[in-house]
Amino acid sequence: MRRLHTSRAKSWIDKIAVDSEEGLSTAQLMLTNNDLKPVEPARRQWGPWNFVGFWIADSFNINTWMISSSSIVNGLSWWQAWLSVWLGYSIAGAFVCLTGRIGATYHIGFPVVNRASFGIWGSLWPVLNRSVLAAFWYGVQAYIGGHCVYLMIRSIWLSWDRNTIPNTFPANSGTTTADYASFFIFWLVSLPAIWFPVHKVRHLFTVKAYFVPTAGIAFFIWALVRAGGAGPIVKQPAKLQGSELGWEFVKGVLSSIANFATLIVNDPDFARFAGKPRDALWSQLLAIPIGFAITSFIGIFVSSSSIIIYPGTEPIWDPLDLLERFIDDGGSAQRFGVFVIALAFALAQLGTNIAANSISAGTDFTALLPRFLNIRRGGYLCAAIGLALCPYMFLSSSNNFMTYLSAYSVFLSSIAGVMVSDYYFVRRGYLGVKELYDARRGGPYYYTFGINWRAYAGYISGILINVVGFAGAVNGGNVPMGATYIYRLNFFAGFIVSSAVYWICCKFFPVPACSDKWLEVGDQIDEVTLAYDDTSSVAGSDRQRKTDEEVGLDGDSVNKFRD
Repeated sequence: MRRLHTSRAKSWIDKIAVDSEEGLSTAQLMLTNNDLKPVEPARRQWGPWNFVGFWIADSFNINTWMISSSSIVNGLSWWQAWLSVWLGYSIAGAFVCLTGRIGATYHIGFPVVNRASFGIWGSLWPVLNRSVLAAFWYGVQAYIGGHCVYLMIRSIWLSWDRNTIPNTFPANSGTTTADYASFFIFWLVSLPAIWFPVHKVRHLFTVKAYFVPTAGIAFFIWALVRAGGAGPIVKQPAKLQGSELGWEFVKGVLSSIANFATLIVNDPDFARFAGKPRDALWSQLLAIPIGFAITSFIGIFVSSSSIIIYPGTEPIWDPLDLLERFIDDGGSAQRFGVFVIALAFALAQLGTNIAANSISAGTDFTALLPRFLNIRRGGYLCAAIGLALCPYMFLSSSNNFMTYLSAYSVFLSSIAGVMVSDYYFVRRGYLGVKELYDARRGGPYYYTFGINWRAYAGYISGILINVVGFAGAVNGGNVPMGATYIYRLNFFAGFIVSSAVYWICCKFFPVPACSDKWLEVGDQIDEVTLAYDDTSSVAGSDRQRKTDEEVGLDGDSVNKFRD
């Protein structure tokens, strides 16, 4: 009887398990499946223009539209705020290229890249950390997308009004029945987009890259024509001077980088589908600052024109709030225009959510439980968590929103610092890809019980440098001014400290599988077989040594972890 139950249990496990390579050991089934393995040439379908379209599409979203609002409200002139966005996203683009090159060269995603620095099992905590944050932001972005759906419905039926539809939510909940229903509709309609594999989802971004910017420019022209000009914001000087002006400018730069923190870390998840490493370099380095700066520019001018359109009011920074005002004071033609633009913003939120959150979290969840989760299943798990977290509670005020945005940056900057330091300064571009899927004690990335304590020393140091200032920002309490200044530079502080501490630890306590000279062997990767046994282990080791010899790496250049 016991044998029968065991057989049934195994049968059920086999049914719900995802596809993976034949011959993998039990430990390897905890490390890989077909979505985690190195991308084979047939799926390397992202060329440079796919990356350009991806970032143009991603740049047109509500967060980017409003990214300059806090800086202008706090005292910067419009051009100073806009310049901070240019600079912030230029820096973010450079960080994206740094992490993305690893994926584009070795065709592996963030969870696998992280095994080189944090260890085979030690990588699970950063992966879990980022997956939870991505799921949280999936819900937030979906709720903003729900506001777009609300406008689309209301532009057709004026009776769809949050003020007249009976509200079943508490007054302090941050939402209403009409808003939540719209959010749920957006969440539900988004589910089919999660179904497509990553190498094919680029077509969604291509459609978005044409439709959404066109609608955004149309909204820009429409608002300026209605106002008869650009409005007073573009004429007002800065209200700050001296150091206050400088720190507010720095805050604007860091806000842009914080808005990009997840994409900096998870760019290998997309770049691994690049045909060649250079396909993911200049296309991203140029498209990111240009696309996001243009969106911010349009947002500033449209918000400025809202003061003329509706005299006696404060600037309407949220484009969806402005569109709602257009519904209230316009006829059927104006409502049609609102519908089209709201549809474009809904598509923008969908694309941003898929790129920054769904695929990121899906890849991470896959790495946490590869036997039973792939990117598709992980994406649906992310969507379920995003719905359950009640994201409207986090959007009750713009201050809360910016605080959570900064907190996101604190944790991810430390992960990015360790990743970059490990690849560029410690290993100098050399990775043994097959060993990144090897759970045996003799593997170069197994370290101590599968955990690299050096990476955790850097990671924790990067968080600690910001933690006092973060506590002051959240609780509004008195903290040392030095901690406040450091926290204002939160991403840079976390990145630099974590990177430096990791490099120092590796200098005094060397890690295996490092090159003495710059060496990337990603062009050796074709169809990687990950299964091993006693004989294939020796053969695999011989193949790796042969690869080292072919690229001119002598025996003293790579630490002899295999002996």
